[in-house]
Amino acid sequence: MATDSRPPRIEVTAAVIERDGAFLLTRRLDGTHLEGCWEFPGGKRHAGETLPECLAREIREELDAAIVVSDLILTTAHNYPERTVELHFFRCTLVTEPRPVMGQEMRWVPRGELPGLPLPPADDELVRRLAGGVAPAE
Repeated sequence: MATDSRPPRIEVTAAVIERDGAFLLTRRLDGTHLEGCWEFPGGKRHAGETLPECLAREIREELDAAIVVSDLILTTAHNYPERTVELHFFRCTLVTEPRPVMGQEMRWVPRGELPGLPLPPADDELVRRLAGGVAPAE
């Protein structure tokens, strides 16, 4: 009997929230996949959720904030040794102010500083676009 040796595929959403030329990022907690990396906040999609529903739930859970989910900016996939991540980046607008509620760091990062931060490899294409001054919707 053949077994599928491919790593599991996980669908993830992430919020691209810009304010005054800076982007909202959070830092992955110790003991998690890619610990210590900065990332655009978001998380794993649950069964039955739409991508926007997933993102709104994740931001509410992680940052105690409400958002409006707008345009899909980019969908990309990255193969890590233990999993494949399909990542959907959406432009979002804050309705309420975020505050980290899971012990994670949070900061606003100016566009030009994005390439100097440790971010997950799955974010590379988005960071290139944002740091290069390309509007996220393009």
